[in-house]
Amino acid sequence: MSMNDAQERPVDDALSEIGRTGESRTPRSVGAKLQALERMDYTALRLEWRRLYRVEPPKRVAREFLMLGVGWKLQEQAYGGLRGTTRRMLAELSQTLERDGDVTRSRVTRLKPGAKLIREWHGKSHTVVVLEEGFEWRGKPWRSLSVIARTITGMHWSGPRFFGLNAGTRKSGPEATGVAHA
Repeated sequence: MSMNDAQERPVDDALSEIGRTGESRTPRSVGAKLQALERMDYTALRLEWRRLYRVEPPKRVAREFLMLGVGWKLQEQAYGGLRGTTRRMLAELSQTLERDGDVTRSRVTRLKPGAKLIREWHGKSHTVVVLEEGFEWRGKPWRSLSVIARTITGMHWSGPRFFGLNAGTRKSGPEATGVAHA
C-alpha cells in the first residue's frame, strides 16, 4: 500500500459515512467529512467538487477555496440550503454589483405591495400604500416616497427616512410623534 493510499483511506472512510446521495446520517459524520477534506489533495478535492456540484470546478482556484466549496455543499445537503428569499436577495445583490460595481445603494428596505406607511406630521396623519410600481397617497399614484415627503413637509426629505424605514434615523421631537410604519 502506497503512502497516498494510506492518506486517502481515512477520507474514504469519512465519505462512506455520507450516503451516495450526499445526505449525512449524523452531524458527526458531516464533521468527519469536513475534517477529511483537510487531508484531501488538490486532485481529490476537484473530483469531490465535480461529484457534488456536477460541474467542473473553477480553473486555477486555490485548494482552500475548493475545500470551502465542497464543505459548504456537504453541509447544505445534510442540513438544508438557503431559503428562497435569501437566494433572491443574493441574486439581486449580484446583479447590482455587476451593473453598478457597488451594492451599498441597494440595501434598501423592500416593501411588499399593500403595505401601509403611516406618518404624523404637524398633527395630521398621512397614510401611504405601497404599490407594485410606486406608492399611493391621497388617492393618487406617486413615483417615490421622497416626493411624497417633500410635498407633505415643503422641504427636501429622504422618503424612507421620513417614513421611518431607515433604522436609527427617525427624527425625535414634536413633529415626529405618533410615527408608525410597516
